[in-house]
Amino acid sequence: MENETHLKWLEETGLEEIELVGGKNASLGEMLRGLHSICQIPSGFVITSVAYDYFMKYNNLHEAIQQIITHTDTDTLTELMTNGNMIRQKIYNSKMPPSLEKGILEYYHDFSTRYQMDNVDVAVRSSGTAEDLPDASFAGQQDTYLNVQGADQILDKVRACFASLYTDRAICYRKTMGFEKPVRISVCVQKMVRSDIGCSGVAFSIHPDSGFRDVVCINGSYGLGEMVVSGQIKPDEFLVFKPTLETHASIITKTLGDKDHKMIYSIDPSKRTHIVATGAHERNSYCLTDAQALELARWVVAIETYYSKKYGRWCPVDVEWAYDGQLHQLFIVQARPETIHSRKSNTSEFTEYKLATNLKESETILCTGVAVGQSIGVGNVRCISSIHSAESELFAEGDVLVTEYTDPTYEPLMKKASAIITDKGGRTSHAAIVSRELGKTALVGCGDATHILRDGQVVSVCCALGDTGYVFKGEIPFTTVKTNLSDLPSLEGKHTRVMLNVGNPDNCFRYNPYPVAGVGLAREEFIIANHIGIHPKAVLQINEMPLEIQNEIRQRARGYPSERAWYEQRLADGVALISATFYPRPVIVRFSDFKSNEYKDLLGGDIFEPNEENPMLGFRGCSRYYSDSFKGAFKMECNAIKRVREDMGLTNTIVMLPFCRTVQECQKTLATMKEFGLERGVKGLQVYLMCEIPSNVILADEFCTYVDGFSIGSNDLTQLCLGLDRDAGTLTHIGNETNPAVKKMIQMAIESCKRNGVKVGICGQGPSDIPEFAQFLMDLEIDTISLIPDSIKDFLLNNK
Repeated sequence: MENETHLKWLEETGLEEIELVGGKNASLGEMLRGLHSICQIPSGFVITSVAYDYFMKYNNLHEAIQQIITHTDTDTLTELMTNGNMIRQKIYNSKMPPSLEKGILEYYHDFSTRYQMDNVDVAVRSSGTAEDLPDASFAGQQDTYLNVQGADQILDKVRACFASLYTDRAICYRKTMGFEKPVRISVCVQKMVRSDIGCSGVAFSIHPDSGFRDVVCINGSYGLGEMVVSGQIKPDEFLVFKPTLETHASIITKTLGDKDHKMIYSIDPSKRTHIVATGAHERNSYCLTDAQALELARWVVAIETYYSKKYGRWCPVDVEWAYDGQLHQLFIVQARPETIHSRKSNTSEFTEYKLATNLKESETILCTGVAVGQSIGVGNVRCISSIHSAESELFAEGDVLVTEYTDPTYEPLMKKASAIITDKGGRTSHAAIVSRELGKTALVGCGDATHILRDGQVVSVCCALGDTGYVFKGEIPFTTVKTNLSDLPSLEGKHTRVMLNVGNPDNCFRYNPYPVAGVGLAREEFIIANHIGIHPKAVLQINEMPLEIQNEIRQRARGYPSERAWYEQRLADGVALISATFYPRPVIVRFSDFKSNEYKDLLGGDIFEPNEENPMLGFRGCSRYYSDSFKGAFKMECNAIKRVREDMGLTNTIVMLPFCRTVQECQKTLATMKEFGLERGVKGLQVYLMCEIPSNVILADEFCTYVDGFSIGSNDLTQLCLGLDRDAGTLTHIGNETNPAVKKMIQMAIESCKRNGVKVGICGQGPSDIPEFAQFLMDLEIDTISLIPDSIKDFLLNNK
């Protein structure tokens, strides 16, 4: 036997040998050769696809297996499972050719000697010749075995890897995708990384749901990586912003997973690994430090850059990583091209799913989870406890698959499902990855969906409302809107530019391709209400709160050094998601403008807020920021903005002052900001003013001295100019932005800003709903008009 054809060291191979060593091994070899100075990859050796062919021919298996596959109906689950198992048993029970066995054991002996051990612990990984290609995804269809030691186990697991070329999912997938090319398999024997006493997970060089290119998405948990990949736990998640990664600590958000179990080495040699419960400290801590997450993100970017050059086009990657708890070092244990978003021929074309009515009411929501994709699926619930259970036989086309978590054996059911719901798992779990590949609506990490949802119940699975997905009772009405952004007209040749109003940070990555100049209004109060949900003074005075409020705040602040640090970071994360989406385009973030009645809706709010007859005209906006009673809360807002701009490097973030009644109030607010480390003009900080009170217009020349821009809030300006209560529907007939008095106010504000060299825009629905009002603004050469995303298309079409 010629060992150079049947066996190779990993560092001796690369992408040019995919047919010989398979996609996974070719990628590992390529990284060992080309990226060894940047990131760490465990070494190992390869049993090639030629060796696999030799094994199959030695045992006369090729023809027998092909006969079984030809006569297998992959849409019939029992037939697929029976025939798949028959093929795997034929391979597993076959003999290893003596010369191949001798070669494998010699390589294993030499490999163990490298580590000064008799029987080094290894991972035995399958590597198909058709997987991990830039235009095909066969990942996860073949098997991997962890903590394998000794000659007998090595040979046993190599045969098992050969057999896994014919898992039920692999057989079904190849038939479904019309993959007629002969598929072979190679096996990698790779040094184990002791993540059983460390942590491990998955990382994408792209946001896996939206396809946003400028972030690295890292998922991780304690112990061996199988728990993350299979979706058996909900992992920690880090999003790292790539454009500022080399110069800043650019983690723009992180989310603590439950991590209630982990996989470790087993003391029973027959089991290799087993699953144990994690301790309270592990559940309440992030598995990676920020420094480790940033290092890992830099490695992922380096791998993406390397592969993109190698393939001659942009090539995002999907990486498996592990942290060795013995060596205290990070390793990349696998990398493959991402094949969902990178295969899209037209990234400017997308479909939006829109609910016909607002159904985010508690009585219609059955459960929630992590949204995968942005679609809606409707069907009858079918709870599946196991792919081998009797209920799996009843699964029909268009049913909603509800299960604890999925593994590769579930793919035949996933293919038929209208939607997929799992109790466990995160954004990079098996259920999430395969659902994206199949174009299915999916919710993962729901917690207890298998207990809440009942067989036969009609549900609507909605992923169209941001990162959180919802399971609604019954069939909900919704519409789909297809848009090709490249077909939309621009305002070329006109002075005015279009910007977006962005409310929900969870939705924002999808808006990155929009042909806009940036964000004209991002509201902090939305982030505080939805991402934090607690009154800021309750956080600052936590020890004085009722016990139940203390407990709730501490529960939400798990994983952070203090409750205050948690509040500031959560607010910073929400702002950063929006600023990163549009970087380097400007993003105007308005400081919080809750009214007292709105603050009361937050946890602890009723303890601190006054009872006001007319909150719209009460203790709101700038009057809060410098007041003794609220100044500490405003400091947290300033600290959050500093983190976004200075720590994360998102210097495109501009702050805006809402409801500023007097010039003196503007001065006091700027002085308070300076006290807290935010000074206009320092480190490029710009400050804008919401022009929404008649005094802002009347004294516009004076206000312009202290700010860099005006943003006209036409709703408040209209009600205060005409003496209306905008919440009183009975008075809406009296007037809107087109009223001559309001238009005169707006014209005065624009002319004053032009006179003083200050930018001026408007953020409201008026320009979208009333074409003649939009024309009025453009005739005055207003700098920007900021609209909600749903209005952009119609506005551009009406004003081309």
